[in-house]
Amino acid sequence: MNTSDSETQPADDRTTHLQGIVFDVDGVLTDGRIIYSDAGHELKQFHVQDGASIKLLAAHEIAVAIITGRSSPVVTRRAEELGIEYLVQGAGNKAAALEELIAQGFPAANLAAVGDDLADLQIFDHAAVTLAISVPNGHPATRARADWVTGRAGGDGVVVEIAERILKAQNKWPFA
Repeated sequence: MNTSDSETQPADDRTTHLQGIVFDVDGVLTDGRIIYSDAGHELKQFHVQDGASIKLLAAHEIAVAIITGRSSPVVTRRAEELGIEYLVQGAGNKAAALEELIAQGFPAANLAAVGDDLADLQIFDHAAVTLAISVPNGHPATRARADWVTGRAGGDGVVVEIAERILKAQNKWPFA
């Protein structure tokens, strides 16, 4: 697939049958920058429309998870705000982290994984992942392995684009 124009791509079985989606944080839900204040606080910036789109996916029975290699109270707070119950932080191996989530009840098949960096290739290769998605600001090797590279960059409303494409493919898009 490897395209940045989601509007011209026809839905395929991978999109129409998705049961869940796993997001990385830094570089996907954010622009990848990590800011530290003088007081030692970590700051991340999230796109508000991504949050609304995550809630929209969940409302239409698409399970949502976050697996990230870093640990941050900011990510915990964002997941809580969005009602994301499947969260693994500090994942040394993202495929193993996905196995943990599956054991907790996350769907075990027909998943999409959205990542931007080399560590995300671990989850792209997981047997439950049928659609690997990257972002234009992702690592070249990750973009090359993705089935789809979004038009929107990480931190710039990428979930908006993904949610619309998935929900339209499943005839669940609630907007004309």
